[in-house]
Amino acid sequence: MKGISKGIDDRIAEMAVVGLGYIGLPTAIMFANSGFNVIGYEIRKEVVDRINSGRAHIVEPEIDELLKKAVESGRLKATSNPEEIKNRDVYVICVQTPLNEDKTPNLSYLESAVKTVAKVMKKGSLVVIESTVPPLTTVKMARLIEDITGLKAGEDFYMVHAPERVMPGRIFKELVYNSRIFGGITPESAELAEKLYRAFVKGQTFKTSSTVSEVVKLMENTFRDVNIALANEFAHLAHQYGVNVFEAIDLANTHPRVNIHTPGIGVGGHCLPKDPHLLVWPAKDDFGLIRLAREINDGMPLLAKDLLFEALKTVNLPPERTVVAVLGLAYKGDSDDTRNSPAKAFVEAIEGDVKEVRTYDPFVEGTHGSVEDALKGTDAAVIATDHSEFRSLNWERIGSLMRTRILIDGRHVIKEPPEGFIFKGIGRGDC
Repeated sequence: MKGISKGIDDRIAEMAVVGLGYIGLPTAIMFANSGFNVIGYEIRKEVVDRINSGRAHIVEPEIDELLKKAVESGRLKATSNPEEIKNRDVYVICVQTPLNEDKTPNLSYLESAVKTVAKVMKKGSLVVIESTVPPLTTVKMARLIEDITGLKAGEDFYMVHAPERVMPGRIFKELVYNSRIFGGITPESAELAEKLYRAFVKGQTFKTSSTVSEVVKLMENTFRDVNIALANEFAHLAHQYGVNVFEAIDLANTHPRVNIHTPGIGVGGHCLPKDPHLLVWPAKDDFGLIRLAREINDGMPLLAKDLLFEALKTVNLPPERTVVAVLGLAYKGDSDDTRNSPAKAFVEAIEGDVKEVRTYDPFVEGTHGSVEDALKGTDAAVIATDHSEFRSLNWERIGSLMRTRILIDGRHVIKEPPEGFIFKGIGRGDC
C-alpha cells in the first residue's frame, strides 16, 4: 500500500478510467486536470476519436473547455486498445449496469470491464467500481479478479465501490462538492480510494465496506423513487377532486416535516428506474412498496396519454386522424440523456393510435429542427421534458401554426394555460 499511496499523494500514480460515458468521461477529466496521467478505455472507436480531438460526445455544462484542457495538457487520452491500460496503478470502472427485459440486473458490461482490467492490471493496483450495482457485487468482482490473476484481494490488490452521486447538468460542480462514500473490501482499500479522490473532492468523505456502500447508493435512489411515486399518486387524486396538485403540494410543504416531491409524466435516467430493482433483486423476500412505486412511476406516461385522448374527445377529433408533437425526448431538462426516458415511453404508447407523432428536442439528434417545424399543422402539443426553452415559448404565435390547439403539459412547465388552447396537465385537475 505504501508505494501506491505515495504515488497518489504525489500525483504520479498512473490511472485508467474504463467506460467514458456520462460518468466516466467527467471523472477522467477531473483526475487529469488534478495532475494524474489518465488513459480512458472505451470500446466505441468514434467516442475515442472525438475525445482525443478534444470534443465531448455528451452534453454537459463546462465539459468542452475542461476536456480540451485535459487533452491539450497531455494528461488525458482515450483508447480502444486494452494493451494501453496495462500495468496502471489505478483502474476506475464506470460502465452501465442496465436491466434485462425481466427487470433483473444485466452485469455483463461490468463483468467484461472487470475481466479486461484483470488481464492487464499489476500487483498492487487499486480497482474502483463507480457503477451502481446490486449488493455483494463488488465482493463477487474481487473474486473474479482473483480467479483470473491468482492475486489475493486486500493483499495483492485493492478493491472499492465508490458510487457516483451526481446529477446531469451539475456534474462537475457535484463531483467536487458532493459527499462521497468509499466502500472497500478491506479498510486499506477504502483508505486508498479516499486519498485518491481527495485530489478534487471537497465534500465530506466516508469510509465503509463495499456492501454497505452498494446498499447506500441504492437506498438513496429508491427513497427518491418511492417519494416521487407518492407525489404521482397525489396527481391522480387531484384529477378526481378537481384541484391543482402543485398548489396543494406547495401548501403541504409549508409543514415543517413535510417535503413532497414533484409529480410528472414519469421517472427516467440511468438510476431511479433501475436502482430499486437492483436493491431488491438479491433479497429473499418480496418488497411490495418498492415494487409498487416502480409500477406507479412506469405508468405515468399512460396518464398523459389519457389526458391527450380526453382533450381530443372535447373537439370530436378521432385519434387516428391526429398529428401530435412531443416536445422533449430527454428524461430531464437541458440534457441530451434519453436513457429510460418517460418521453420515449409516451411516444411508444401513442404511436399505434394516432396518425403521426413528431418529436422535437433541442439536445437530441434525429428530431425536428425547431419547435415551429415540429408543431406546424399539428393537433396537439405534449410537453414531455422540462427544457428551459419550453418555459418561454410564445404559445399565441405557436398556436397560429397548429391545426387544432391542444396542449398537454407533463412537466408543469405551463403555470397559466394559454388562451385559446384546450389545456390539460398532469396533476392539474383544476383545468
